[in-house]
Formats: sequence, C-alpha cells, structure tokens
Amino acid sequence: MFDASLLLAARRQPLRRFWRSARHFWQGPTARLAWGLIAALVVITVLQILVQYRLNVWNRDFFNALEFRNGAEIWHQTHLLALFAAVSIGLAVTAVWGRMTFQRAWREWVSRHLIDSWLEDGRYLHIELGNGEHQNAEYRITEDARLATDAPIDLVVGLLSSVLTAGTFVFVLWHVGGALDVSLLGTDFTIPGYLVVAAVAYALLTTGTLMIVGRHMIGVIESKNQAEAELKYAVAHLRERATRRMSPGDLEGATSEVGSALGDVVREWRRLAWQYMRTTYVSHGNTLLAPLVGLILCVPHYVQGTMLLGDVTQAAAAFVAVQGAFNWLIDNFPRLAECLSSANRVGNLLLAFDRIGSADAEPAPTADCTRVATS
Repeated sequence: MFDASLLLAARRQPLRRFWRSARHFWQGPTARLAWGLIAALVVITVLQILVQYRLNVWNRDFFNALEFRNGAEIWHQTHLLALFAAVSIGLAVTAVWGRMTFQRAWREWVSRHLIDSWLEDGRYLHIELGNGEHQNAEYRITEDARLATDAPIDLVVGLLSSVLTAGTFVFVLWHVGGALDVSLLGTDFTIPGYLVVAAVAYALLTTGTLMIVGRHMIGVIESKNQAEAELKYAVAHLRERATRRMSPGDLEGATSEVGSALGDVVREWRRLAWQYMRTTYVSHGNTLLAPLVGLILCVPHYVQGTMLLGDVTQAAAAFVAVQGAFNWLIDNFPRLAECLSSANRVGNLLLAFDRIGSADAEPAPTADCTRVATS
C-alpha cells in the first residue's frame, strides 16, 4: 500500500530515496555475494595496511644500514623488499578484483531495478511527458546509475584504509618522534608527540582550506550532469523528428534546441574547470609539501643526535602516510561530489516513479462527485 508519509520524506531527500532502493542489494538472493565481497575487501585492506607498516619499518632499517655502511644488512633488506613488494602487488591486484566485482554486481542490480520500475505500468510514457530533469530517465538509468554505484565502493574502501592508516602511523609518529623541547619568549616547554600534533594541524589546515575553496563543487557537478542529460535528450529528439521528414522550419528549430543545450554544457564545464583549478591549488600543493614538511620536522632531533637517518626517513614516510589518510577528503572530494550528484539524480527519478505510482493508486472520482464538481 502506498505510504504518503514515506513519499513526503523521500521528496525532501533524494539521496535517502536512492539508498532505500539500492540497499536491497544486501538483502534477498544477492545478500551472500554482497556481504562476502565486503568481508573480502575488509580483510584485504587490513593486510595492505600491515604490509605498508612493515615497509615503513623496512625504510628505517635500510637507511640505518646505509648510515653505518653495513653491507650485509643492506643486502638482507634488499631481499626483504622484493618479498614485501610481491605481497603488496598481489594484494593490490586482489583488491581491484574485489572492488570491480562489487561495483559490477551492484550496478547490475540497481540498473535492473530502475529499468523494471521505468517499464512498470507504462511509467516511461508519463516520464516522457514531464518537463525538466525527469524527462531524461535513460541518462539516469545508464550514466547516473553507474556513477552512483561505482564511486561508493571505492570511497568506502578508501575511507576504511585511511582510518586504519591514520591509526597505525600516528602510533609510529608518536613512538619515533617522541617529545620536542621548545623555548619561546624565554619560556621552556615540551610538546609530547610533536610529530602527531604537527600532522593533525597540517591536515586540518589543508582539509579546511579545500572545504572553503571547493564548497560549490557539488552543485556545479550536478548542474553539469543535468546539462549533459539535456543535451542527450535534445539530440535524441532531433533524430526522431528528422526521421519523420519534418519541414525545414521545424528541423531548424530542433537544431536550435540542440545548439542551446550544447551551449549550456560548455558553460557548465567552464564552471567545473574553475572549481577543479581552485581545488588543485590545495591538493597539488599538499602533494609537494607534505614529504618536505615531514623531513623538516625531524631536523631538530637529527641535529641533536637523538634520531638516526633511518628514524628520520621512517618518520617522514609515516608523516606522509598520515597526511594521505587525513587528507582523504582532499583526494576524493571531486569524486565524492560526482557520486552524490548522480545518486541525487537517481533518487529524483525514483521519486518521479513514486509520484506516478501514487497518482495511479488514487481512486477515480465517482459520477456523483463529478456532477457536483461541474455544477
């Protein structure tokens, strides 16, 4: 039975409406596949973090061997590197298989659900009669459904990896970096775990800056996607009209609609380019500076002789790993915006189906009511 309260709530939140349908992939006949792939991806991610940690320790041991010119230890560490590299590559390949298998299966389920809902009771006819964003159901069933199911898997796995990486290498920074004695304006004080404090402060600075400069990106991406859909719709209708042997005047009008839609696409892409340029200032700057900042922060202990060269390189590598984890949002902000935009558009399509279903479920007025209404 149609529930009006659920529909009203879903109308306010297309993303929630999308998730209400897409989450059924984890239920029913596909539940075993879905949960099995989730478990496999979690295990692979944990193993990758363990290998990454061991490579961080290898970094320390190798450079300490270089500092002491220990040839035997250098060769031993070189052999270990080959082993760790082989394991890491194997895990990476397996992770790709797991993610893409999950994406393929979830997309197939969502696409089939959308197609069935679109065809049910001739809804595609009603959608075609509508104006605005709902008229491009084909684009949403194909392109938006792909983006809405591909990106979340990568984003969730990446977020899990970032959380585990941050926890692991914050411990490394705390253990290797230790405390730093600072004298400021005649006052002496100690900063415990100063590398951790610096890593958190640096990440907050870069992430906060990105949130400010890229705050309009989600809206711009959604507008760009809508313009692309309108262009496809205009081109499809131009082809349909051309096959009907339209008069030159009507054909010219249809061509003008395509040109207008193309102009909208170009304008939205220009806006998106400016958004990417602004966020690139932050992301590229962070890529260049983070390794150097980690090394510079270790200079006081190295000069004092409380850190070996291997400890410095280990701490610098851990600092970069923590920055990569903390700055997960910086690296994935454009894709996150694209994913939310596409999911929002699929949710709006589902809401359109709901409205058509609710209209069909409403009882037709009786003859008496019709006479009263017209009298």
